[in-house]
Amino acid sequence: MNLFEQQTSRTFRIAIALVFLVFVIGLLGFHFIEGYGFIDSLYMTVLSVSTVGFEVIRPLSPQGKLFVSFLIIFSLGNFAFVGSSIVRFFLDGEFVKKLKTSRVSKRIEKLTDHVIICGYGRNGEQAALELTDHNHPFVIIERRENVITRIQEDPNLLFIQGDATNEEVLRTAGIDHARALIATTPNDADNMFVVLTARSMNPELTIISRASEIGSDVKLRRAGATNVIMPERMGGQRMARLVTQPDVVEFMEYILLQRNRDISIHEVNCRIMASLHRGKTIGDLSLGKVTGTTIIGLKNGDGKYIFNPGSDYILGVHDQLFVLGSPEQVRNLNRYLEDKM
Repeated sequence: MNLFEQQTSRTFRIAIALVFLVFVIGLLGFHFIEGYGFIDSLYMTVLSVSTVGFEVIRPLSPQGKLFVSFLIIFSLGNFAFVGSSIVRFFLDGEFVKKLKTSRVSKRIEKLTDHVIICGYGRNGEQAALELTDHNHPFVIIERRENVITRIQEDPNLLFIQGDATNEEVLRTAGIDHARALIATTPNDADNMFVVLTARSMNPELTIISRASEIGSDVKLRRAGATNVIMPERMGGQRMARLVTQPDVVEFMEYILLQRNRDISIHEVNCRIMASLHRGKTIGDLSLGKVTGTTIIGLKNGDGKYIFNPGSDYILGVHDQLFVLGSPEQVRNLNRYLEDKM
């Protein structure tokens, strides 16, 4: 339960307790001061609290009149607090926030093949932007109240407030049918627990984790991370290469990080390859000439990377192609391999 839910629940519990207390005081007071039975005491309490002005059962004693005066003042103060709490619940936007959270939860339940981002710091936010550019669904898990408030400003972001090391939180995020998980918290120990928990819940899940300390990358891989990213190391390498190979770095960043996506690097899985194409070489298929794409590398069935494969390379169904081209050219390549052109 987040802070908002705790405060709301506490306010309503206090309101209910105060209303109950008014009736208890009324029942006890009329019984001991005026000698009324339970039904008469309840009737007089309702009359006093509601101030509707019906006739009393019998004239009150001086002590009874003082008690009724106290009961009316006490009940008016309590009901004013209850009413103001309800009004504040609606006018302060708390009801709207609760409604939005409920809608987000329903949308998350329908997700499949999505990505779970654990932590919405600088790395998590950048990952979310990249996934948005590729129109890939994702869910953010974040426990910090101030960050959740910032996430709520974007109605398109799906989020869960909670601890990503908690199995119930991960299950709510749909880890059983997710495609990947990205652990981006700044604390390596937290990322370690996230990776361990996620791997135990979904052995087939692709897990990408951030690491800050030297040696943490090895531990995270042992814990079950598919890949480990060290932003500080990558930053240092990039700065050095900007000195030694500035044009190469800028060219690669233009291809990988451009926003318009006119030309970019794509993965194409050869499992879709039609039977009539199997056993043929890249040259036989004339992939570049037919589709306009450029094959810059591939990953074969043994997990070995081959850069700039020759025209005599025989494509297999277990190969993964890395091609350079526009989205339309890549779609043409997929259709051609499936023999649907």
